[in-house]
Amino acid sequence: MSDSVNHHRTFEVLTAEPVQSRRKPRHWSDEEKAQLVAEALSPGANVSAIARSQGLDPSQLYAWRRKALSSGMATPLTEGSNAPVKFTRFDAKGGSMVEIVVGDIVVRVGGNVDADHLTKILRVVRTA
Repeated sequence: MSDSVNHHRTFEVLTAEPVQSRRKPRHWSDEEKAQLVAEALSPGANVSAIARSQGLDPSQLYAWRRKALSSGMATPLTEGSNAPVKFTRFDAKGGSMVEIVVGDIVVRVGGNVDADHLTKILRVVRTA
């Protein structure tokens, strides 16, 4: 007989765990999609953070947003985007009054104004 019969052979046994079942896809209503797309189109929105907060893959929200924009169902805020941007040079002085120029609007605030309140005022001015 052959000499190879008497040699030791090594076998490796592979074990595997079963793959966990996929979660069922969630059905999003048109109202939910519209609300999420509107939130994603708001200025300064972080689309990935919005999607993750709802348990949604960011690429799905980007796709919904793209579809809404291409179909004309939604439009990004373009108010003032066609207007020329003007920059104002200013020198900081040790006064108690500050002037902030936004377009053709001047906001004058005192040094004791609350930062959150000033932020709200500037947001309103930008949308006016």
